[in-house]
Amino acid sequence: MGHGLHTGSAPPERPRQFVWETNEARPVEQFAYYREAICQAFMNLTPEPPAAARFRAKVESVRLGQGALNRVSFPQHIVRRTPADIAASRSRCYYLNLKLAGRSHIQQAGRDVVLSPGQVGIFDSGQLFALHHDGAASFKVASFWVPYQDLHDRLPGSFDFAATRLSDDPFVGHLIAETARTLNSTAQTASESDSVRLFDVMLDLVALSLSRQSRARTAEAANFADATVLALQRAVHDRLRQPSLSPSTVAAVVGISERYVHKLFERTGSTFAAYVIDRRLDGAAADLTRPALAGRTAGAIAFDWGFSDLSHFTRRFKQRFGCTPGEWRHRPAAPAH
Repeated sequence: MGHGLHTGSAPPERPRQFVWETNEARPVEQFAYYREAICQAFMNLTPEPPAAARFRAKVESVRLGQGALNRVSFPQHIVRRTPADIAASRSRCYYLNLKLAGRSHIQQAGRDVVLSPGQVGIFDSGQLFALHHDGAASFKVASFWVPYQDLHDRLPGSFDFAATRLSDDPFVGHLIAETARTLNSTAQTASESDSVRLFDVMLDLVALSLSRQSRARTAEAANFADATVLALQRAVHDRLRQPSLSPSTVAAVVGISERYVHKLFERTGSTFAAYVIDRRLDGAAADLTRPALAGRTAGAIAFDWGFSDLSHFTRRFKQRFGCTPGEWRHRPAAPAH
């Protein structure tokens, strides 16, 4: 097994991704193997053993900077965070769970938060909790390990945390759920830096949702607009390679009107079209310097990034970077920092 996340920070030598599967162990040892795996991935927890000896489960962990995404598949059972577990842990975190299959009850401090597939909830490792998984033969969850300070610093000083179902928030709940789904589907293939940026966006949305009730209405509206701009930019980024990308496309993804899309981009001092072209140019510029793509022509790379007119691409590229795509590709490499 790999190093755990007990200290709240990822050691430099720790692999970015690792996987535990109980089918690697004998049936009578599978539950103990699973228990060790989730303690490595989540900090100390106390799962209750089921009646059956066989326990087929899988734990996949992907580092997200100082946090992590832990995707777990398992049969029905109960997991507790006991006083002994809390005392034995050297750090504290929040668990942000996106339910993928089955249903779970998060019981903490007198609250019972029920999560069904597609719903997102959050709870605190620093308080006792019990997770009950029922209503299905097998379960799956994408659980984000959120460093305590990373979220705490985004919240008002007087904030009193309580376990809650974030996806119910009428303003940003759908954005949180969409961000969690995107991270879950791309974390293993995207670069860590891109995943961390998206993870930070999700934490901004979570903090906005948690603290919204204590904010003045005007400040709340401004923060919601800022969060929606981030969601719009993410929706654009995820679809940059689609030549048909349009304001109506991202409006439908984020759940706002096309008119509001243009208004929000105006708030940033840009336009939808300018933002899309700049991001496509950035992507093409990066690909032009990748050794693995040295055999692809500049035109092919331009088409990969959604450009349909090579002369237009070349003209806009030179305006942005001060040289042609060919000159950019063959320029001396920048010194490493």
